Order: sequence, then C-alpha cells, then structure tokens
Amino acid sequence: MPLTHRLLAFSVALMWGLNFIAINASLQQFPPFMLVALRFAVVAIPTLLLVPRPQVPARWLIGYGLGFGTLQFLFLYWGMAAGFPTGLASLVLQSSAPFTVLLGATVFRERVSGRQLAGLAVATAGLAVVGWQQAQAAAFAPFLLVIAGGFGWAIGNVSNARAMSGVSQRPDPLHVTLWMSVVPPVPMALLSLAVEGPAVIARSFTPGPELVPALVGLAYTVVIGTLLGSGIWTWLMARHPAGMVAPFSMLVPVVGLSASALLLGEELGVPQLTGAALVIAGVLWGSRSGRRRPEPVVPARHAGGRRPVHPTAPAAPGS
Repeated sequence: MPLTHRLLAFSVALMWGLNFIAINASLQQFPPFMLVALRFAVVAIPTLLLVPRPQVPARWLIGYGLGFGTLQFLFLYWGMAAGFPTGLASLVLQSSAPFTVLLGATVFRERVSGRQLAGLAVATAGLAVVGWQQAQAAAFAPFLLVIAGGFGWAIGNVSNARAMSGVSQRPDPLHVTLWMSVVPPVPMALLSLAVEGPAVIARSFTPGPELVPALVGLAYTVVIGTLLGSGIWTWLMARHPAGMVAPFSMLVPVVGLSASALLLGEELGVPQLTGAALVIAGVLWGSRSGRRRPEPVVPARHAGGRRPVHPTAPAAPGS
C-alpha cells in the first residue's frame, strides 16, 4: 500500500475516533433516541432523492439498517447518555468484531479458524476486565448498553456481507451504506416520541449554550464521520485487500481514548488500559489472515475465458 494510501487510512481512523467526541457534544443537547433519528434523517433524505437504490435483497438491506444503524446507535447513544465514558465507548464498541464471528458461526455456519477463536478469547477477556472495572464504579448498566450496541453492529456486519455477496454484480458499497441510513429515522423518531416525549424533544431544540456545539457535533458525525470517512474507507477497500486496510480501524479506539483524555479529562486506570490493550490485540489478531499456500496456476481455456475472481469482504464502516 503506498504511503499516501496509508495516510488516508490513518486519517479515517482519526475521523472515526474523534466522532465519539462529536457524539458526546450532541448528547449534551439532544436526547439519545432523537439524536439517532436526526443523524440518519440528515443522510436519508438526500439519499432518497439523489442516490439510486442498490440492487441488493431488501431483507439484507433492512437487516443492515436495523443492525448497524438502529440497534448499534440506539444502545451506544443510550449508554453514553447514561454516563458511560466517551473514550471507553470507542473501545467497547469493538465488541462487534467477536460478535460478528459468533453470529457467522452459529447462524450462518461459517467456519471459524483457531486464530479467530484465540483472538475472540483475548478480546473477550479485555472486555471482561473493562466491565469488571465499570461494575466497581457503579457504571455496569451503561457498559452493557454499549456492548448491546456492539452486538447491533455485528448484526449489521453479517447482513451487509450477505447483501454484497448475494448478487451477481457487486453494488457500490457506499450506496449500500447510504441506503442503510433510510431505515433508522422513522423507528427511532417513534421510539423517541414514545419514551423521551414531545416536551423533551421540543426543549432540545430550544436555543441555549449547548445547541451550537451539539449541531456542530451532529454535522461532524454526518459529514466527516459518515460521508467522508466511509467514502475514503470504501475507496481504499476497493483498491487493497481487506486484510491490509482493516487493521487501521483498530486505531479508532486509540484515538477515541486519547482524545477523550485530552479534551474531556477522562482518566484511565491500569485496569482500563489493560483491558483496552487486550481488546485491541484480540481483535487485531483474530482479523489477520493466516498464511495460505500458493494456489496452482490454472491456464485459461480460451481467450474469452473468465479468470477466477477473489472477492474482498468489505469492512463495516465506522461510527
């Protein structure tokens, strides 16, 4: 991978890591369920008007939207609004990786390698350390909410993978991501009305000292975190093997933890740092592909014969 492409991959990790700071700013003004609805409505409206619908099975597109868009951010925003530290949220959300492996193995009978199992065990141990520490700090319920967000992301991952692989001609991954955004706004708006109530929603739009930072945070999440970050990531994934690009995503919690410590004054003790190291190491190790034996060269039958295609699985976009 050229140096310029590596710098682009690093820039995406930086964008996605700072995304958690932007979310924290928006949550100071807007209730969490309404904030999820706003985030995706801003993307969904121009998508419906300007972007052609990708030709993928509707059930997998809806599953992607419900898992990645609705469940992930419902529980992530809820957990952060309930007091879960911003930096740790960027880390615990990486639980989506082991959850994705488990869902693929149990629901879709996908083969799980020994490397993946070892990485899953290490990452789970790291999450257990973080969870134990949060339980000592009386913040275990928000921790479980963010874990549930990671599970929602995993549902989105497996649905996205099947949406991309279940068609004869692979669609533009960015178009699939944009159309996924059409799913969350209505159910999240209805949930916000039912749970948070019209009075709280109306009050969140009242001008005040937190409104401008909240709107800036929302704009960052949509424009930088989703459109620009996912656009660059998709561009890189189309040009390089997934195993070369995907490890850069493990810089996201590093950026998130560092930015939260510097900008929000969040302190991390030895247990949290130990758990963070275990999660990052486990996910990174489990996502690496083992060495493969070189495949024999099969001569083409004739000049018009098609060469075998080796698809590269897309990584899930960032938060």
